[in-house]
Amino acid sequence: MASSIGNEKSVNPVLRISQLDALELNKALEQLVWSQFTSCFHGFKPGVLAHIEPEVKAFLWLLLWRFTIYSKNATVGQAILNIQYKNNLSQAEKYQPLSKHQKLWYLIFTVGGRWLEERCYDLFSNRQLQSISKIKHYINFGAGLLKLCGLVNFLIFLQKGTFATLTERILGIRSVFCKPQSVRQVGFEYMNRELLWHGFAEFLIYLLPLINVQKLKLKICSWCFPIANLPNSDKTLATQYKVCSLCGEWPTMPHTIGCSHVFCYYCIKSNYLFDMYFTCPKCGSEVHSLQPLKYKIEMTELHV
Repeated sequence: MASSIGNEKSVNPVLRISQLDALELNKALEQLVWSQFTSCFHGFKPGVLAHIEPEVKAFLWLLLWRFTIYSKNATVGQAILNIQYKNNLSQAEKYQPLSKHQKLWYLIFTVGGRWLEERCYDLFSNRQLQSISKIKHYINFGAGLLKLCGLVNFLIFLQKGTFATLTERILGIRSVFCKPQSVRQVGFEYMNRELLWHGFAEFLIYLLPLINVQKLKLKICSWCFPIANLPNSDKTLATQYKVCSLCGEWPTMPHTIGCSHVFCYYCIKSNYLFDMYFTCPKCGSEVHSLQPLKYKIEMTELHV
Protein backbone atom coordinates (compact mmCIF):
# COMPACT_ATOMS: atom_id res chain seq x y z
CA MET A 1 0.00 0.00 0.00
CA ALA A 2 2.81 2.39 0.87
CA SER A 3 4.64 1.61 -2.38
CA SER A 4 1.52 2.31 -4.45
CA ILE A 5 1.10 5.65 -2.71
CA GLY A 6 4.76 6.47 -3.45
CA ASN A 7 4.30 5.54 -7.10
CA GLU A 8 1.22 7.72 -7.38
CA LYS A 9 3.10 10.63 -5.90
CA SER A 10 6.06 10.06 -8.20
CA VAL A 11 3.94 10.74 -11.30
CA ASN A 12 2.65 14.08 -10.08
CA PRO A 13 3.19 16.84 -12.65
CA VAL A 14 6.21 19.07 -12.24
CA LEU A 15 5.96 22.83 -11.80
CA ARG A 16 6.43 24.87 -14.94
CA ILE A 17 9.34 26.80 -13.45
CA SER A 18 11.13 23.56 -12.57
CA GLN A 19 10.81 22.28 -16.14
CA LEU A 20 12.14 25.56 -17.54
CA ASP A 21 14.99 25.54 -15.04
CA ALA A 22 15.93 22.04 -16.17
CA LEU A 23 16.10 23.22 -19.79
CA GLU A 24 18.32 26.15 -18.83
CA LEU A 25 20.63 23.86 -16.86
CA ASN A 26 20.92 21.58 -19.89
CA LYS A 27 21.93 24.52 -22.07
CA ALA A 28 24.48 25.69 -19.52
CA LEU A 29 25.98 22.19 -19.33
CA GLU A 30 26.28 21.98 -23.12
CA GLN A 31 28.04 25.34 -23.26
CA LEU A 32 30.38 24.27 -20.46
CA VAL A 33 31.26 20.99 -22.18
CA TRP A 34 31.88 22.72 -25.50
CA SER A 35 34.07 25.44 -23.96
CA GLN A 36 36.13 22.84 -22.09
CA PHE A 37 36.51 20.80 -25.26
CA THR A 38 37.57 23.75 -27.43
CA SER A 39 40.09 24.87 -24.78
CA CYS A 40 42.02 21.67 -25.52
CA PHE A 41 42.76 23.02 -29.03
CA HIS A 42 44.01 26.49 -28.10
CA GLY A 43 47.56 25.47 -29.01
CA PHE A 44 46.59 24.34 -32.49
CA LYS A 45 46.08 26.34 -35.65
CA PRO A 46 43.04 28.65 -35.44
CA GLY A 47 39.96 27.20 -37.11
CA VAL A 48 41.10 23.58 -36.87
CA LEU A 49 37.58 22.55 -35.76
CA ALA A 50 35.66 24.86 -38.08
CA HIS A 51 35.08 22.29 -40.84
CA ILE A 52 33.94 19.48 -38.52
CA GLU A 53 32.33 21.53 -35.75
CA PRO A 54 28.76 20.20 -36.33
CA GLU A 55 29.99 16.59 -36.22
CA VAL A 56 32.08 17.19 -33.09
CA LYS A 57 29.14 18.80 -31.31
CA ALA A 58 26.87 15.95 -32.38
CA PHE A 59 29.36 13.43 -30.97
CA LEU A 60 29.54 15.27 -27.62
CA TRP A 61 25.75 15.52 -27.38
CA LEU A 62 25.55 11.80 -28.25
CA LEU A 63 27.76 11.02 -25.25
CA LEU A 64 25.59 13.19 -23.03
CA TRP A 65 22.46 11.43 -24.31
CA ARG A 66 24.03 8.01 -23.67
CA PHE A 67 24.76 8.71 -20.00
CA THR A 68 21.62 10.73 -19.24
CA ILE A 69 18.46 9.97 -21.23
CA TYR A 70 19.41 6.46 -22.31
CA SER A 71 20.61 5.24 -18.92
CA LYS A 72 18.68 7.37 -16.40
CA ASN A 73 15.58 8.63 -18.27
CA ALA A 74 16.53 12.19 -17.29
CA THR A 75 18.80 14.98 -18.44
CA VAL A 76 21.42 16.49 -16.18
CA GLY A 77 19.23 19.47 -15.38
CA GLN A 78 16.32 17.20 -14.51
CA ALA A 79 18.49 14.99 -12.30
CA ILE A 80 19.59 18.06 -10.33
CA LEU A 81 15.96 19.07 -9.77
CA ASN A 82 14.79 15.53 -8.89
CA ILE A 83 12.90 15.16 -12.20
CA GLN A 84 12.82 12.41 -14.80
CA TYR A 85 10.90 11.53 -17.96
CA LYS A 86 7.82 9.29 -17.90
CA ASN A 87 6.30 7.40 -20.79
CA ASN A 88 3.03 9.28 -21.08
CA LEU A 89 1.74 6.94 -23.82
CA SER A 90 1.43 4.14 -21.29
CA GLN A 91 -2.03 3.69 -19.76
CA ALA A 92 -0.66 2.43 -16.45
CA GLU A 93 -1.02 4.67 -13.41
CA LYS A 94 2.40 3.72 -12.07
CA TYR A 95 5.63 5.18 -13.36
CA GLN A 96 6.72 3.77 -16.73
CA PRO A 97 10.24 4.53 -18.05
CA LEU A 98 10.84 5.57 -21.62
CA SER A 99 10.91 2.87 -24.24
CA LYS A 100 13.97 2.34 -26.45
CA HIS A 101 12.11 3.76 -29.44
CA GLN A 102 11.31 6.94 -27.56
CA LYS A 103 14.94 7.31 -26.47
CA LEU A 104 16.21 6.82 -30.03
CA TRP A 105 13.69 9.26 -31.48
CA TYR A 106 14.65 11.74 -28.76
CA LEU A 107 18.25 11.43 -29.95
CA ILE A 108 17.22 11.94 -33.58
CA PHE A 109 15.05 14.99 -32.85
CA THR A 110 17.52 16.75 -30.53
CA VAL A 111 21.04 15.80 -31.64
CA GLY A 112 20.25 14.93 -35.25
CA GLY A 113 18.04 17.96 -35.76
CA ARG A 114 20.66 20.42 -34.55
CA TRP A 115 23.39 18.69 -36.58
CA LEU A 116 21.24 18.82 -39.72
CA GLU A 117 20.47 22.50 -39.22
CA GLU A 118 24.14 23.48 -38.79
CA ARG A 119 25.40 21.26 -41.61
CA CYS A 120 22.75 22.41 -44.09
CA TYR A 121 23.64 26.01 -43.34
CA ASP A 122 27.30 25.30 -44.16
CA LEU A 123 26.43 23.39 -47.32
CA PHE A 124 24.06 25.93 -48.83
CA SER A 125 25.56 29.21 -47.61
CA ASN A 126 28.24 29.52 -50.33
CA ARG A 127 26.36 28.06 -53.30
CA GLN A 128 24.21 30.11 -55.65
CA LEU A 129 22.87 27.42 -58.03
CA GLN A 130 19.14 27.62 -58.77
CA SER A 131 18.44 24.06 -57.59
CA ILE A 132 20.41 24.64 -54.41
CA SER A 133 18.52 27.87 -53.82
CA LYS A 134 15.19 26.05 -54.03
CA ILE A 135 16.35 23.41 -51.55
CA LYS A 136 17.62 26.11 -49.23
CA HIS A 137 14.26 27.89 -49.51
CA TYR A 138 12.37 24.72 -48.56
CA ILE A 139 14.73 24.05 -45.63
CA ASN A 140 14.31 27.61 -44.34
CA PHE A 141 10.54 27.26 -44.67
CA GLY A 142 10.61 23.99 -42.74
CA ALA A 143 12.83 25.48 -40.02
CA GLY A 144 10.51 28.45 -39.66
CA LEU A 145 7.48 26.16 -39.47
CA LEU A 146 9.13 24.11 -36.71
CA LYS A 147 9.91 27.27 -34.74
CA LEU A 148 6.30 28.37 -35.12
CA CYS A 149 5.12 24.98 -33.85
CA GLY A 150 7.56 25.29 -30.97
CA LEU A 151 6.09 28.69 -30.08
CA VAL A 152 2.54 27.32 -30.13
CA ASN A 153 3.65 24.37 -28.00
CA PHE A 154 5.26 26.74 -25.49
CA LEU A 155 2.05 28.75 -25.18
CA ILE A 156 0.12 25.54 -24.55
CA PHE A 157 2.75 24.54 -22.00
CA LEU A 158 2.28 27.80 -20.14
CA GLN A 159 -1.45 27.12 -19.96
CA LYS A 160 -1.45 23.40 -19.09
CA GLY A 161 2.01 22.84 -17.58
CA THR A 162 2.96 19.72 -19.55
CA PHE A 163 5.36 19.11 -22.49
CA ALA A 164 7.77 22.03 -22.25
CA THR A 165 9.28 21.27 -25.69
CA LEU A 166 7.83 20.16 -29.00
CA THR A 167 9.94 16.99 -28.88
CA GLU A 168 8.33 15.93 -25.60
CA ARG A 169 4.83 16.44 -27.03
CA ILE A 170 5.55 14.49 -30.24
CA LEU A 171 7.16 11.55 -28.41
CA GLY A 172 4.67 11.54 -25.52
CA ILE A 173 7.25 11.93 -22.75
CA ARG A 174 6.42 13.92 -19.67
CA SER A 175 8.39 15.29 -16.72
CA VAL A 176 7.54 13.87 -13.29
CA PHE A 177 9.18 13.88 -9.88
CA CYS A 178 11.53 11.00 -9.08
CA LYS A 179 10.60 10.99 -5.39
CA PRO A 180 7.74 12.47 -3.39
CA GLN A 181 8.38 16.11 -2.63
CA SER A 182 8.80 17.08 1.00
CA VAL A 183 8.28 20.48 2.57
CA ARG A 184 11.46 22.52 2.47
CA GLN A 185 12.67 24.14 5.67
CA VAL A 186 14.04 27.45 4.51
CA GLY A 187 16.35 29.37 6.83
CA PHE A 188 16.40 33.12 6.33
CA GLU A 189 19.58 33.89 8.29
CA TYR A 190 21.83 33.43 5.27
CA MET A 191 19.44 35.41 3.09
CA ASN A 192 19.35 38.25 5.61
CA ARG A 193 23.15 38.36 5.71
CA GLU A 194 23.31 38.47 1.91
CA LEU A 195 20.74 41.26 1.72
CA LEU A 196 22.57 43.24 4.39
CA TRP A 197 25.92 42.83 2.67
CA HIS A 198 24.54 43.76 -0.77
CA GLY A 199 22.89 46.84 0.70
CA PHE A 200 26.16 47.87 2.36
CA ALA A 201 28.09 47.26 -0.86
CA GLU A 202 25.66 49.39 -2.88
CA PHE A 203 25.99 52.15 -0.28
CA LEU A 204 29.79 52.07 -0.62
CA ILE A 205 29.56 52.11 -4.41
CA TYR A 206 27.39 55.24 -4.14
CA LEU A 207 29.55 56.91 -1.46
CA LEU A 208 33.12 56.31 -2.67
CA PRO A 209 32.95 58.52 -5.81
CA LEU A 210 31.92 61.42 -3.55
CA ILE A 211 35.06 61.14 -1.41
CA ASN A 212 38.17 63.06 -2.46
CA VAL A 213 40.69 60.33 -1.74
CA GLN A 214 43.69 62.42 -2.78
CA LYS A 215 42.81 65.28 -0.49
CA LEU A 216 42.08 62.91 2.38
CA LYS A 217 45.43 61.21 1.85
CA LEU A 218 47.32 64.50 1.90
CA LYS A 219 45.41 65.63 4.99
CA ILE A 220 46.32 62.45 6.87
CA CYS A 221 49.96 62.84 5.82
CA SER A 222 50.00 66.39 7.13
CA TRP A 223 48.61 65.18 10.46
CA CYS A 224 51.01 62.28 10.79
CA PHE A 225 54.11 64.18 9.69
CA PRO A 226 53.66 67.80 10.85
CA ILE A 227 56.38 70.27 9.97
CA ALA A 228 56.91 73.34 12.11
CA ASN A 229 57.73 76.76 10.69
CA LEU A 230 61.36 76.89 9.80
CA PRO A 231 63.55 80.02 9.61
CA ASN A 232 63.85 81.40 6.11
CA SER A 233 67.58 81.26 5.87
CA ASP A 234 69.33 80.44 2.62
CA LYS A 235 70.42 77.07 3.91
CA THR A 236 66.91 76.14 5.03
CA LEU A 237 65.37 77.23 1.75
CA ALA A 238 67.94 75.28 -0.19
CA THR A 239 67.07 72.16 1.82
CA GLN A 240 63.32 72.64 1.28
CA TYR A 241 63.68 73.25 -2.43
CA LYS A 242 65.47 69.97 -3.01
CA VAL A 243 62.28 67.86 -2.79
CA CYS A 244 58.79 68.19 -4.25
CA SER A 245 56.26 68.21 -1.43
CA LEU A 246 53.99 65.84 -3.36
CA CYS A 247 56.12 63.24 -5.11
CA GLY A 248 59.22 63.47 -2.89
CA GLU A 249 61.56 63.70 -5.91
CA TRP A 250 63.74 66.42 -7.34
CA PRO A 251 61.31 69.19 -8.41
CA THR A 252 60.84 69.41 -12.18
CA MET A 253 59.93 72.94 -13.26
CA PRO A 254 59.55 74.00 -9.58
CA HIS A 255 56.48 76.09 -8.71
CA THR A 256 55.03 77.50 -5.51
CA ILE A 257 51.47 78.17 -4.38
CA GLY A 258 52.25 81.04 -1.99
CA CYS A 259 53.85 79.07 0.85
CA SER A 260 57.48 78.14 1.51
CA HIS A 261 57.20 74.72 -0.12
CA VAL A 262 57.99 73.80 -3.69
CA PHE A 263 56.25 71.43 -6.11
CA CYS A 264 56.81 69.94 -9.52
CA TYR A 265 54.73 71.80 -12.08
CA TYR A 266 52.91 68.67 -13.23
CA CYS A 267 52.32 67.46 -9.65
CA ILE A 268 50.74 70.67 -8.44
CA LYS A 269 48.88 71.34 -11.68
CA SER A 270 47.26 67.89 -11.82
CA ASN A 271 46.27 68.00 -8.14
CA TYR A 272 44.87 71.51 -8.46
CA LEU A 273 42.83 70.60 -11.54
CA PHE A 274 41.50 67.55 -9.72
CA ASP A 275 40.65 69.51 -6.55
CA MET A 276 39.93 73.23 -6.69
CA TYR A 277 40.31 73.39 -2.89
CA PHE A 278 43.74 71.80 -2.84
CA THR A 279 45.96 72.70 0.14
CA CYS A 280 49.63 72.18 0.75
CA PRO A 281 50.22 68.77 2.35
CA LYS A 282 53.01 70.20 4.50
CA CYS A 283 51.55 73.35 5.96
CA GLY A 284 47.91 73.35 4.83
CA SER A 285 48.10 76.58 2.86
CA GLU A 286 45.55 77.07 0.11
CA VAL A 287 46.52 77.73 -3.49
CA HIS A 288 46.63 81.49 -3.93
CA SER A 289 48.55 81.58 -7.17
CA LEU A 290 50.60 79.05 -9.07
CA GLN A 291 53.94 80.71 -9.86
CA PRO A 292 57.36 79.44 -10.92
CA LEU A 293 60.05 79.45 -8.26
CA LYS A 294 62.02 82.70 -8.26
CA TYR A 295 64.58 81.83 -5.61
CA LYS A 296 68.01 81.38 -7.16
CA ILE A 297 69.93 78.38 -5.85
CA GLU A 298 73.08 77.08 -7.33
CA MET A 299 73.20 73.38 -8.14
CA THR A 300 76.38 73.02 -6.10
CA GLU A 301 74.53 74.29 -3.01
CA LEU A 302 71.68 71.78 -3.44
CA HIS A 303 74.04 68.84 -3.54
CA VAL A 304 75.84 69.83 -0.32
